[in-house]
Amino acid sequence: MSIDWSWIGEHQADLATLALSHLQAALSAVLFGLVISLPLAVVAHRVRALRGFLLGMSNVLFTIPSIAVFVLLLPVSGLTRTTTVIGLTIYTLVVLLRNTVEGLDSVPAKTKEAAKAMGTRPMRTLLTVELPLALPVIMAGVRIATVMAISLVSVATYIGDGGLGQLFTDGFQRNFPTPVIVGVVLTLLLALVADALLVGVQRLLTPWARTRPRTRTRKA
Repeated sequence: MSIDWSWIGEHQADLATLALSHLQAALSAVLFGLVISLPLAVVAHRVRALRGFLLGMSNVLFTIPSIAVFVLLLPVSGLTRTTTVIGLTIYTLVVLLRNTVEGLDSVPAKTKEAAKAMGTRPMRTLLTVELPLALPVIMAGVRIATVMAISLVSVATYIGDGGLGQLFTDGFQRNFPTPVIVGVVLTLLLALVADALLVGVQRLLTPWARTRPRTRTRKA
């Protein structure tokens, strides 16, 4: 399987446009997924009776085939980027919601009790104590959701969107492997770069997580 390097050189601008469109769709879905999952996770964490229902619903939505989701959304939002983002957002919820709940669960009870004893209100405790301590677990979910969204954007090609997925359709229809290979490589690069950037963001937001405890040396 050979690659037509001249085709790549002639379509650099188009490839950059498709890659940017691909990334915008994925990041928009993750952002909306976070906006939806954070309050739901707080409810699931504090109201145990609703935990199973909320997590179960996210799991059910995740089992729906991606093409079916886009098709079901067509009567509502049509052949638009909105359909792509809504569909991808649905798939990010199962990861983001579960990881956020697990992150909040991992906060030591003594830490929350100490904040309460100091007179800190519940909302302030959530924002200044619970969420910061849960951030490593939440960010792990964000990384997984981002990579997953980037990989799923191509499916939206079936509704006229899809970013780099359009290269797959073009290559298959013309029996021309170069666009397919380029689409795969660029999708992988987007996922790797996005994941690396999120690791950097996590390190900036959680400086205490990278601080190693000093070992004490005993005097002879």
